[in-house]
Amino acid sequence: MVSPPHEAMHRIFQHDPGLFSRVSRFLGVDIPAPVRATALPTDLTEASPVERRVDTLLRLETAEQGAFLLAVEAQGKKDPDKSASWAYYVSYLWTKYRLPTALLVVCQDYATAGWAQQAVNSGPPQLPTLTLRPLVAGPHNMPVITDPEEARADLVLASLAAITHAAEPVVNAILKALSTALRDTPEDIADPIIEFTAQGLGNRPAKHLWRNLVAVDLSFYKSYISEEIRDEGRAERGAEDVLFVLEQRGLDISDDVRRRVTECGNPEILRTWLARAITAPTAEEIFGDE
Repeated sequence: MVSPPHEAMHRIFQHDPGLFSRVSRFLGVDIPAPVRATALPTDLTEASPVERRVDTLLRLETAEQGAFLLAVEAQGKKDPDKSASWAYYVSYLWTKYRLPTALLVVCQDYATAGWAQQAVNSGPPQLPTLTLRPLVAGPHNMPVITDPEEARADLVLASLAAITHAAEPVVNAILKALSTALRDTPEDIADPIIEFTAQGLGNRPAKHLWRNLVAVDLSFYKSYISEEIRDEGRAERGAEDVLFVLEQRGLDISDDVRRRVTECGNPEILRTWLARAITAPTAEEIFGDE
């Protein structure tokens, strides 16, 4: 199954194709900003029954270098079979489009990044017929952006910095800087950044910090994550109200009742239980016939 961090690590380049030129300086190369960018189909399958699909494929054109293709792959762990797939992608795209093709691999941990950036030869040592040398973006070379002004200057890069450092302690400072920078940002610009960042953090502890920052600093946004956080907040307060009324009435609250109330995330159901809690002879009877 494709995970949210996997999707965020490559789709952020679809959202802002010019991001690659800004990232490239951290990778030891200098790619000019594109004057045109086009997202291309990612399905590289031919008649062969084996499906081959690159994560993101962009056609970039610069004033200095002309057009070239950029294949972006999100890689979450070491995979000994991946190098052969990447070599296929690059050679196939080169053949199909007759354009120079670059491969960027985005990682979230040092071990995977170190593995991904190793050069791989398709032939024996004395006959390196085809050599694959991916560019790799990860925690080892992506900037640590903890200054809100620096984050405001390039919100997409700051989001990528948070995504690639998602497992590092420094991610908390990056997220705080990014949330501060987003306060004065128009909603249509801020929303994608909020979502990419949330997806890229996955289920790591930093996601909880990001959700709280969005709820507090960016409460006026209507993105799905901010709405989700506010719904959870309403549910949490509703559960507390139900238990408070039962306690004030001196009713015995069993562990099972407490668990059912605190685990309920539906504000409508909690309101029903709260109304029953005012008159129910026992705590268990707030659930009615459910």
